[in-house]
Amino acid sequence: MDKRRIGTTALEVTEISFGGAAIGGLYRACPREAAMETLQTAWDAGLRYFDTAPFYGFGLSERRTGDFLRYKPRDSYVLSTKVGRLFRPVPEDQVPDHSYVDPLPFALDYDYSYNGIMRSVEFSYARLGLNRIDILFVHDIGTYTHGVEKTKLHFRQLMDGGLKALDELKTSGVISAYGLGVNEVQIRSEEHTSILLASRYSLLDRSAEAELLPLCRERQTSLIIGGVFNSGILATGPVHGAHFDYLPATQDILERVGAMEKIADEGGYPLAAAALQFPLQEPVVASVLTGTAKPANLTRNLDLFDVQVPQAEFARYAPYTIVQELG
Repeated sequence: MDKRRIGTTALEVTEISFGGAAIGGLYRACPREAAMETLQTAWDAGLRYFDTAPFYGFGLSERRTGDFLRYKPRDSYVLSTKVGRLFRPVPEDQVPDHSYVDPLPFALDYDYSYNGIMRSVEFSYARLGLNRIDILFVHDIGTYTHGVEKTKLHFRQLMDGGLKALDELKTSGVISAYGLGVNEVQIRSEEHTSILLASRYSLLDRSAEAELLPLCRERQTSLIIGGVFNSGILATGPVHGAHFDYLPATQDILERVGAMEKIADEGGYPLAAAALQFPLQEPVVASVLTGTAKPANLTRNLDLFDVQVPQAEFARYAPYTIVQELG
């Protein structure tokens, strides 16, 4: 599988990568056996970049990802996880609902400070059972998650100490790169070599095009793109109950996707294939994440990357895209 470089680092990641939210039980329970089978399917298909986070199943995704990778040659893959949340044990009836089914019995606290990031990394090493993490992403530091006032507080924590922690970890060789893992395009920090951006550079939502993409080109910052189906609608089409941006799709979104589906039908390829392949037309995009907890679904998505979608087709979707500023 082809690889692309992360920023100006020596890291190279496969153009298609595995996202670990679903094997942490996002929206539906994921038995351990299914998680391991799905990870093996990803490996057998040539995926060598794996992204996880403490938040995914409150540690469950990290444990499973680490268990799978533990006996793989360490230089054969790239691993990223995230910082910004710390977890503490709580009784089973006090585990908060963050859309993860059967998570580990913890509650979370946000902490983007120097000590918070250092503690988060130590906990991640323990959950992963591995001795190296390649990339750390500062997770969900923005108004999409926190609102305006709390974002100011968390961003100040990051500026006053969190970035120092990340820089020390990189300088000492503990990690090779760090960046932001966010769902919004208003990026304030300049101290990163990569951004994991979910849902804002897709066939439907191109919010990143106006300012973020030019900024990444200027700073040689790589993008890792998640959420290419925008919560599902670009995979299911404008069917009843389709979701966009984690909520039921509005009539406007349904009509836009309906028009996109007609373009795909005329071209003789599935709309989902265009959605998966679209981000990789941009050179600053290093990889596209695909995440599922079912081997068959992963295989289906990977097959869509092999569907021929002529490059000229992507421009036909532009009239139906949206741009939404979040934060």
